[in-house]
Amino acid sequence: MENVPCTMKAWIYGQHGKPEDVLKLKSDVVVPELKEDQVLVKVMASGLNPVDNKRMIGIFVHAECPFPTVPGYDVAGVVVKVGSQVKNLKVGDEVYGNIHEKALDHPKQYGTLAEYTAVEERLLAPKPKNLSFAEAASLPVAIGTAYEGLQRCEFTAGQSILVLGGAGGVGSMVIQLAKHVFGASRVVATASTGKLELLRNLGADLAVDYTKENFEDLPEKFDVVYDCVGQCERAVKAMKEGGKVVTVSGAVTVPAFKFIVTSNGADLEKLNPYLESGQVKAIIDPKGIYPFSQTLEGLAYVDTGRVAGKVVIHPIQQDN
Repeated sequence: MENVPCTMKAWIYGQHGKPEDVLKLKSDVVVPELKEDQVLVKVMASGLNPVDNKRMIGIFVHAECPFPTVPGYDVAGVVVKVGSQVKNLKVGDEVYGNIHEKALDHPKQYGTLAEYTAVEERLLAPKPKNLSFAEAASLPVAIGTAYEGLQRCEFTAGQSILVLGGAGGVGSMVIQLAKHVFGASRVVATASTGKLELLRNLGADLAVDYTKENFEDLPEKFDVVYDCVGQCERAVKAMKEGGKVVTVSGAVTVPAFKFIVTSNGADLEKLNPYLESGQVKAIIDPKGIYPFSQTLEGLAYVDTGRVAGKVVIHPIQQDN
């Protein structure tokens, strides 16, 4: 068993504000205590998400955890300690997951932008054997959101789907899951000009350049429209009569609905065979791997809204 130190390096903030003003790398952050149902994970890689920036600037202040806060949701790493009630995981297991069960409802004080993080066993799954830690860390929030949204729409084989923002973290997963897991009859997705080839490679039957045409003017309508970009009012115009629109961003136009992902290791386990067979791939932006010391640059890139796939922090410093 690894000798776990008492303190660790972690990115941490003690007040709301812009990341470059409030987020600091400290080397004396106390390693979190384990609850009975938790494991301590030595973090090998952490995925970044838009919610990290939004929480830091104080958008969700009504449901926040106490300060000081270590940001980060996605983790891939190695179990180094287990709580007394942990049943299936053991020291040495390689795992991945989204450590916050409810993304915006009092998330944990200590996230994944740290050398160690404590997380409930039920939120983790074994890391797919063929994926690197960086690839695994890019997945949990994005693939979990994509999967939960498709389930909530009761999306089934033979249905058609339009994905708005198909090149982003969630959108790139929606395309792949709809096509290869749920058995969509037709997948259409939007992106900017330079990302159309990515959409086709992911499995889109038609890639729509949103800089040149309006998706709601397409001659076809869809069983499901999955809006990853906050264009709900337009999305509703693209659905079939009796169809469904789900959004994960922005205002909601009836009859669309919005949800916020609930982390669930069992869903990741269900999807592992598709990841291990290569039917579903982790998508990391070509510029999207930043070392731990450049976490601020990674967050700034996420904030541009131009990321293809995900941004990942790897390696995490562990030279204690």
